[in-house]
Amino acid sequence: MEFIGLLKRLDEYYPPDATIRVVLDNHSAHISKETMAYLGTRPGRFEYVHTPKHGSWLNLIECVFSKMARTFLRHIRVDSIEELKARILQGIDEFNDSPVVFRWNKFDLGLV
Repeated sequence: MEFIGLLKRLDEYYPPDATIRVVLDNHSAHISKETMAYLGTRPGRFEYVHTPKHGSWLNLIECVFSKMARTFLRHIRVDSIEELKARILQGIDEFNDSPVVFRWNKFDLGLV
């Protein structure tokens, strides 16, 4: 139910005509009967992008945090948690203004 709550918040936040792409691992909450029933009420609104089973979803998150640390969070000083949250949301908005498609690559290491 927590995941459905997140989907509902995303649905409320983004413009009604936008397709919301959600990057997910293969956790059962993402494809539960309840989640699929909710998605059925919002056809075409959400697009799932599953991380590959052979890779770690943490790699993607680590890339995002690294980019945040190297760009809009570098050398900043904030006076409150609220200011930090605002800074992070502003940076995410800037990321979304010029998105870069992330393409997964499967590498053949020659291991059998």
